Amino acid sequence: MGNDDIAPITGNGTRGTAADGTRGTAADGTRGTAADGTRGTAADGTRGTAADGTRGTAAVAHLELTQRRFPEGQRRIFLAAIDAFAERGFHATTTRDIAARAGLSPAGLYVHFGSKEEVLYRISLSSMRLTHQVAVAASAGSGSAADHLSAVVRDLTVWHAEHAASVRVVLHHMTDLTPEHRSEVVDLQVAIHRLVRDLVSHGLADGTFDVSDTNAVTLALMSLCVDTARWYQKNYRRSPEEIGADYAMLALRMVGANPA
Repeated sequence: MGNDDIAPITGNGTRGTAADGTRGTAADGTRGTAADGTRGTAADGTRGTAADGTRGTAAVAHLELTQRRFPEGQRRIFLAAIDAFAERGFHATTTRDIAARAGLSPAGLYVHFGSKEEVLYRISLSSMRLTHQVAVAASAGSGSAADHLSAVVRDLTVWHAEHAASVRVVLHHMTDLTPEHRSEVVDLQVAIHRLVRDLVSHGLADGTFDVSDTNAVTLALMSLCVDTARWYQKNYRRSPEEIGADYAMLALRMVGANPA
């Protein structure tokens, strides 16, 4: 695997593939309008219109990311779908199941989404955007490479624990998305991996860290954060914040830094 090729592992153990360069991802995780006129879609399914008549996602994505929650318009449907997918699985869940849990008629669901797969896609894209924003925010500001890495690992761990149900749905059902939709979600996964890898590389370059394989350490660090969602339960004896603080110290040990 080359230095620029980080293929994240999905919930079923398969590896996703990054985009081939036709679609870029901005620093905040939003997807704009390409030069060829193709259009991105916001996580809540709405499409914003720019001054020149093209359609983008910046306004909706900004609101979504600053609030760090699913967009209000579809939040009730998202939460109902997460519960249904977690309980019954994607294939056994019907649009009628989701609509009933959301207090809607089946026709009411189709006002917002064209299919069950589109519901899963919107959940996955919104969740990954929010995760990316958590990582970007934690890595910003002044401080050393160790400060930034520990902050990113801490905040990603807390995020994955607090949103374990939605994270598990996204990871376990990634391969149920269409190839195009899956590629968009994987693009954001790759962006998060690259952010962490760059922090490790910076620490290695300035002598703060001591690692022999940057990519291998990055994958281990990401697994530390993401896998919290696989086992964390609300009644667990330690809070997400306590786990995040523990993992931040462990992360520094993994890269050969002194956590003191």
